[in-house]
Amino acid sequence: MDRIEELENALTIESAYADHIRVDDARRLTGPGLLWNRPGAVMDVFFTDIGTAQVTALWEKHARRVLDGLGWQDQDVTHRSFTGGVNLAISAPMDQLYSAIFAVQTVWHFCAAELLASEPGDFDQMVADVKSVMEKEANPALIALIVAAEAHGVDILCDDDEVSIGHGTGSQTWPVDALPTPDDLDWSALHNIPVAFITGTNGKTTTTRLLEAIARASGKVAGLTSTEFVRVGDDILDRGDYSGPGGGRMLLRDKRLEVACLEVARGGILRRGLPTRAAMAAAVTNVANDHLGQYGVNTVPELAQAKFAVHRTLAEGGVLALNADDEFVRAEAANTSANIWWFSLDAQNALIRQARDAGKCCAYVRSGKIVFFDGAAERVVIAVGDVPLTMGGVAKYNILNALAALCLALALNLPVQAARKGLAGFKPDARDNPGRCNEFLYNGARVFVDFAHNPHSISAVCDALSSLPAKRRFIMLSHAGDRSDQDIHDVTATALNFEPDVVVATELEGYLRGRELGDISDLIERAALDHGYGAHQILRAPSPTQAASMILEKLEPGDVALLLVLSDRDAVLAMLDR
Repeated sequence: MDRIEELENALTIESAYADHIRVDDARRLTGPGLLWNRPGAVMDVFFTDIGTAQVTALWEKHARRVLDGLGWQDQDVTHRSFTGGVNLAISAPMDQLYSAIFAVQTVWHFCAAELLASEPGDFDQMVADVKSVMEKEANPALIALIVAAEAHGVDILCDDDEVSIGHGTGSQTWPVDALPTPDDLDWSALHNIPVAFITGTNGKTTTTRLLEAIARASGKVAGLTSTEFVRVGDDILDRGDYSGPGGGRMLLRDKRLEVACLEVARGGILRRGLPTRAAMAAAVTNVANDHLGQYGVNTVPELAQAKFAVHRTLAEGGVLALNADDEFVRAEAANTSANIWWFSLDAQNALIRQARDAGKCCAYVRSGKIVFFDGAAERVVIAVGDVPLTMGGVAKYNILNALAALCLALALNLPVQAARKGLAGFKPDARDNPGRCNEFLYNGARVFVDFAHNPHSISAVCDALSSLPAKRRFIMLSHAGDRSDQDIHDVTATALNFEPDVVVATELEGYLRGRELGDISDLIERAALDHGYGAHQILRAPSPTQAASMILEKLEPGDVALLLVLSDRDAVLAMLDR
């Protein structure tokens, strides 16, 4: 039997504890994340009727013993407690991350044995088995490059297939099994470029696109990663959700790139971590209730902890741009020593006043103008009304996105003139910002298309559009099936702040996620009826395309329609373009 298979078979003692404990598969950590900024491996353990302190004490004891047995005396142990469980992690050399998974499982084997008062496997044999995996995985050439890159102050990016040193125009990439020696390299040709990370519950895509527009306006070749594609200049490298570290590496290895704008989502941070520790700037746009219940992130404050992992990507002197108007961002900011640049809609926000008094950079709105304070003096950048994305100032969430992008741009040393040009030239249309409150004129009516899908984003869009004059209002609603009945009711109630005259509930056949067709529409209808709507005001459609068609057929001059499109996006946009 193969040594690896023997090891896998040996790590089964914890299954006897299934009534009280559940262990998720261990996974590699390739960069900075929720727990720390080191590579290694982590497992999530969920339990009842066991004391958290008992579990973490066992972890610390057995992890240290296993690490020492592996010869990893210079590696560390950590854990994070949450309601109902713990994240348990070790650090490991960058060329030993698969071995680290076996090491984590071995540690847990001994923890579970002690919890069960059972006889564990032979320690020496199990450590020897992990060492046999380490021998197969070892890549001394990679370690030599990592040490040399650090000595030269240049970033190095590693994955299963490739290794690169430097970013963009200053990068070079090799297959992981054909690495050069440090002496083979022309280190003068390798360098980092300005990199910014953008995260948050809402606004991260728009802020990323805004920052890229500003970088372009400065004459730089800019690129971005997002939940939709990776792009350098006008060239889309690939389509798909690239808000994780793989998308970041793809972008940063493109030799045309001069400025990188990386959207990063919760999932990538928690699964693998972030791709670099050499960013010049990072931003957290906001934190709200969304996608809770995974990897031990069960509350909004815990989600804020995850989002704030971007501060671990910052190089020395890097800037963390934070939303001073968001309560969860303000609370989590107390746990970081990063160089914070606050931004706010209110020049009198307490954190903005404190920043100005302390001579620290910040951005805010005063008398209808976006202002940047550089630590010594104020500078008016642009009038809010001259930023098309703000819809004349009614889209307050996009004013915040503009402030975040401004802080990031200036932290990347882009000129104020470029920030002004980029903010003024960026349109809320399907070309510049697809799916984010895109406006169309249809039969004399104003039609807005948005991909908002959680209460926070839907509330922001509906609040902005509710102030627009309208003869009649129409809204298209749908929800993914993995939300609870109460969540769907609450999100629908939030959307009704738009005060629609007609609600069209549509099915999302590809997003049922365990529900039956009709379930979501039933919940939408019930929520609307609970809020005083008559049955004649609530319509149903089998797909977003057909729901949009139903609304468009009814539109007359002076009407306003909001289409919250979660699928069939291209078809709906094409219908409006025609």
